[in-house]
Amino acid sequence: MIFDLQTQPTPYVEAAQTERRPAWDLTVSLINATVQIDQPSGDGVRTVGTGFLLNAPRPDGTPRIVLVTADHVLERMPDREARIGWRTELPDGGWRFDPQPLVIRDEASDPLWTKPEDRDIAVMEISAPEAFARAAIPMAWLADKDTFDAAEVGPGDDMLSLGFPRGLSANRAGFPILRVGRIASWPLTPISAFPTFLLDFAVFPGNSGGPVFWTPTVHRQADTASPVHPYVAGVLTQEVIVQEERLGIGVVVHADYIREAVALLDQKAAPAP
Repeated sequence: MIFDLQTQPTPYVEAAQTERRPAWDLTVSLINATVQIDQPSGDGVRTVGTGFLLNAPRPDGTPRIVLVTADHVLERMPDREARIGWRTELPDGGWRFDPQPLVIRDEASDPLWTKPEDRDIAVMEISAPEAFARAAIPMAWLADKDTFDAAEVGPGDDMLSLGFPRGLSANRAGFPILRVGRIASWPLTPISAFPTFLLDFAVFPGNSGGPVFWTPTVHRQADTASPVHPYVAGVLTQEVIVQEERLGIGVVVHADYIREAVALLDQKAAPAP
């Protein structure tokens, strides 16, 4: 969902100090890779969404950073240029929120992003500051069509999500807010039949495009012989509203459609035969 937010100094919620987690922890990695996307729309309002960065090398192996978000986040931003919320670490250990221009349409106003057919997913190659290029998560961390079955994921299992609900960030530096919800639908696979799943948690405008993911800290799975690696399960794209009543349920598109979108991006960039 998209939220038109009054343009004011970036609102924030003071975050309590927490114990540092290991650098390999997917939670911290995704926090560093998640960014706010917005576009002022006049009269003191702006349209806000969430995105995250993916390290997706081109087929020839050359480096490439890809922004992942929901298609409707970019579609509802009519101007050629949006803003992406970079964060800059300061010498004293603090951080500065440093949004910069992001061109999302060409001179003919055609979209520069790519999406799978009938899926609310968008990917776009971008240039990122060095720190964000390093923070981009690898393609291997995306769930594929077999991940849920292999990990024995089921209804009631917990998932985490990152985003900017109503344009809020976790602090003045512009870091995303971490939320947790439980899977609220069944069956979850095959994804060809069930391309989305439901997550039971309160969803707000500005959350769209945020990553939904699993780490061992939230999973209730029984012990297995082979431990499951943390993974990105999908992208939050909608909230469920019935007759204008918000049900506190989010719709998540499976992460394998991110893989499909990146493959389409590769095809788009391939030279003509």
